[in-house]
Amino acid sequence: MTMVTNEIRGDDAAQAGIAKVDMKLEVIVLPVSDFDRTEQFYRRLGWRQDVTPPGSGVFQFTPHGSPCSIQFGRNLTSAAPGSVQKTYLIVSDIQAARNALVAAGIDVGEIFHLTPEGPVGGLDPERRTYFSQALFSDPDGNSWLLQEITTRLAGRIDSGVTSFGSVTDLASALRRAEAAHGEHEKRTGVRDANWPDWYSAYMASEQSGNELPT
Repeated sequence: MTMVTNEIRGDDAAQAGIAKVDMKLEVIVLPVSDFDRTEQFYRRLGWRQDVTPPGSGVFQFTPHGSPCSIQFGRNLTSAAPGSVQKTYLIVSDIQAARNALVAAGIDVGEIFHLTPEGPVGGLDPERRTYFSQALFSDPDGNSWLLQEITTRLAGRIDSGVTSFGSVTDLASALRRAEAAHGEHEKRTGVRDANWPDWYSAYMASEQSGNELPT
C-alpha cells in the first residue's frame, strides 16, 4: 500500500512538473499530391506564406491571426493526400468569414449549427458561441471547419491574460461590447461615463469564460 501511494505521489509530482513546461503547437503537416496547386490554393486564402529553407521543398502558410501554421512538401509525411479532416479555424463572425472566402473563389459549404438531433442548416438562432460552423476543403480534400467563437468556455484561456490575434478579432469584440453596453445603459436609464472600464471588463470576461457584466 505504501509503495502504491508513493508511486501515485511520484506521478502527481511528475505531472505538476511537466505542466509548467511551455509547449506551443507550431505546425500541422498536410498530406497533398501537388505542391504547386496547393500553394496557389492557400495563397488564395490570403494566408501568409512563410520563408522556408531554400531547396527544402517545404511550403509553410499561417492563417491571419493564428500562432499555428501549416506545412506541406517533400518528405514530410507518408499519410494519404486529403486525409487530414476537419481542422478547426476559429472565427469571430462566421458569416463575414464565409463571405470573404467565397469572394476569393473558395468553395465553402453552407453555414450550419449544432443541435441535440445533429447539424441543422443556418446560423444558430441564438448565435451561441461554438454552435455555428461551415466546411471547406483544399484541392486534395484536406478539410477545414470554420467555427464561430465569441465567448470561451471557462478555463480555456488564462483568465489573467487578455489578447486578440488580429485587428479583426479586436474590432469584433469591441462591437459586441458596444452592443452589450447599450443594453446595460437601457436597463440603468443613465449614460455610463465609465464605459471604457465596462468595455474592458466585458471583453476580458468574454474571452476568459467568466461571468459577463450586465
